[in-house]
Amino acid sequence: MSSPAATASIPSGNTLKSSFLKDVTARGFVHQCTDLQGLDDALCKGPVTGYVGFDATASSLHVGSLMQIMWLRKLQEHGHKPLVLLGGATSRIGDPTFKDTARAQLSEETITENIEGILYSLKKFLVFGDGPTDAVLVNNKDWVDQLSYTDFLKDYGPHFTVNRMLSFDSVRLRLEREQPLTFLEFNYMILQALDYLHLYKEKGCQLQLGGSDQWGNIVNGTELIRRLGKGQGFGLTSPLVTTASGEKMGKSVSGALWLNESHLQPFDFWQFWRNTNDADVGRFLKIFTSLSLDEIAKIEALEGAALNAGKILLADHVTLMTHGASALAQVHTAIDGTYGGGDDTQGLPEKQISAIHESADGFSVVDLLIAAGFVATKGEAKRLILGGGA
Repeated sequence: MSSPAATASIPSGNTLKSSFLKDVTARGFVHQCTDLQGLDDALCKGPVTGYVGFDATASSLHVGSLMQIMWLRKLQEHGHKPLVLLGGATSRIGDPTFKDTARAQLSEETITENIEGILYSLKKFLVFGDGPTDAVLVNNKDWVDQLSYTDFLKDYGPHFTVNRMLSFDSVRLRLEREQPLTFLEFNYMILQALDYLHLYKEKGCQLQLGGSDQWGNIVNGTELIRRLGKGQGFGLTSPLVTTASGEKMGKSVSGALWLNESHLQPFDFWQFWRNTNDADVGRFLKIFTSLSLDEIAKIEALEGAALNAGKILLADHVTLMTHGASALAQVHTAIDGTYGGGDDTQGLPEKQISAIHESADGFSVVDLLIAAGFVATKGEAKRLILGGGA
């Protein structure tokens, strides 16, 4: 199976015809495409169905998945059909891509519960239903569990060479680090390609979207469609979203930034976006909000304290999209009560501390801040207090 070359350079929005590609290219979504011109032509002919896959490894998605959700949201905004694939089958295996160790085995009950939580996450961003542009949910357990092992090997094995599979970063980097890669994980890329083939044949899905780390897996799917589906599927990836400091999106000092309020309170979620690095504000507004590029350009021109208005706008838009108007109103009520001199702190996060060092004179605020996890050292705590942020 040969791999088509990635698009080396993405043309400016003016050379594209479809509104979807013009928009996402201008906003910095696009990293690689198997055939950008062919995809552009297909998008101009009528609604295209595109999918993103999510394995059910937790009962909520987090900010690290938000870029992929925004792909689907953008498809829907531009009159195309988003398809969400949940990995009821592949969640039992685990994608080895850029992982150091094999994924812990999950029970069927846990996977089912996680799927319910992920669907709750996704319904905040997409309109599901039976309409031509309504999102559709599928579970690869429905077809993967029907495969017999011998048929799987006979029908799909001849189209994958071990030589090429070993060259993929997901495999090569693990082996270079001399970390074990199980045969179970080695099969993941074949199953992902099979997912795309199934969706192409059964759902008319022509496009798989994903992060840049999924490029090899996506190309496998387009090649399998060419060989067995007798047609063309497209692959489109986004760049890895990192902060200006080089950190991967989706994590904070206190842990993962979950999208479900049962995992992370809206106030903490809002605060993450409010604390965005100055250098990231414009880029995040383009990716994670629907503000016009002209509006964003005006915000990007702000400097110093004036840029705080842009950070609040970013936090408001993403929190509104994720948690709704009522939750956003509660966040602002809590902020006004805490920093604006009011006494209404409803919506502020609470932290229960199980133990803290206490002397005969009680305990210090410094010890309290460290025990609560707000700072890591006494020096950080003292700086926070002196700066008025405690």
